[in-house]
Amino acid sequence: MSTTMRVARLHEISEPMVVEHLPVPEPRPTDVLVQVKACNLVPNLRNVLASYHQWFPQLPLPNLPAVFGLDTTGVVTAVGSHVTDVTVGERVYVNPGLSCGACRACRRGEDQNCDSYTFMGYFAFGPDGQRRFDAYPYGGFSEYLTAPQRNLVKLPDTVSFEQGARFGYLGTGFSALRRAGVGPGSTIFIDGISGTLGLGTALSALAMGATRIFGTGRNADLLEDVRKIAPDRIHVVAAGTADLRTWTREHNHGDGVDVVIDALAPEAPAEAYLQALSTLRRGGIAVDIGGMMERPAIDMISVMCQQLSILGSLWFSTAEAQDMADLAGTGQLDLSVLEHHTFTLEKINEALENLPTRHGGFSNFILTP
Repeated sequence: MSTTMRVARLHEISEPMVVEHLPVPEPRPTDVLVQVKACNLVPNLRNVLASYHQWFPQLPLPNLPAVFGLDTTGVVTAVGSHVTDVTVGERVYVNPGLSCGACRACRRGEDQNCDSYTFMGYFAFGPDGQRRFDAYPYGGFSEYLTAPQRNLVKLPDTVSFEQGARFGYLGTGFSALRRAGVGPGSTIFIDGISGTLGLGTALSALAMGATRIFGTGRNADLLEDVRKIAPDRIHVVAAGTADLRTWTREHNHGDGVDVVIDALAPEAPAEAYLQALSTLRRGGIAVDIGGMMERPAIDMISVMCQQLSILGSLWFSTAEAQDMADLAGTGQLDLSVLEHHTFTLEKINEALENLPTRHGGFSNFILTP
């Protein structure tokens, strides 16, 4: 194996990435070295690289120059001396969520609640993130990266590298549905169902046995494509064309839904979220995974009297990702609707420019080093 590798590095905010050669990293005792086969180009990446340092200063980027790339799949090519149950040649997805491993939250297995939680190849959730970036400096826009063995998800043979590289956006919705207790018989409303987060949530809800899935979005054609996935279980309506509370109950035997998943983008209006909340039944649960920037004015008396629960859900655990991978491996989680668009490392800047042209959540933009 060569001692150097190709990477795409960002040197300055809002500047093109540069393809360079860097040394292949060596895994530490409990780490593995992964040869990257596919890395997802997340739809929000351009905003993260251009604006997050201004929009969300509490979510710091790694020190530049840096190698980005959030959702990575590949093949294990080397293992550290203390690695167990992972062997060279295994196909894996790398959960990019890094935690300190020692705090009370980590000891409870709640990595996402760690104060130093950081996305490898993306951004951190607090000021201590640079320590995690320094320990694992390479995202998926590279030929190789190192990762902790505890962050690996083993891919079934029936799940392609391209499909596995979508696990981040799939898993975010999967974990939110689990937090809300979704299962057979559940009814769900997904705000932004035709987007990347929303579509992934709908696919997971189908796999979990949800009876009826309601959703809204801005593009009527995209909504129809979503409905066709399971026309007997998915009901859609274009945003702004109906009163959501009334429309949902008309299609749900007069009842509100059990769960609302908010998958709206940061720039979405707060009113859209409030309308989605109105679809809940008494005792219903709303889970936010979209990160809307505008602050909604929530009627807390109504929340109390109707016994509503409003939760935030960040990412997913490696255990949840493994369950999701196994569901995809059996076909219960059907990923065949994804439309893969692949780019070589040298085409990284072209790929980023093409992101706005995607076919909603169906498009899966993939970098293949």
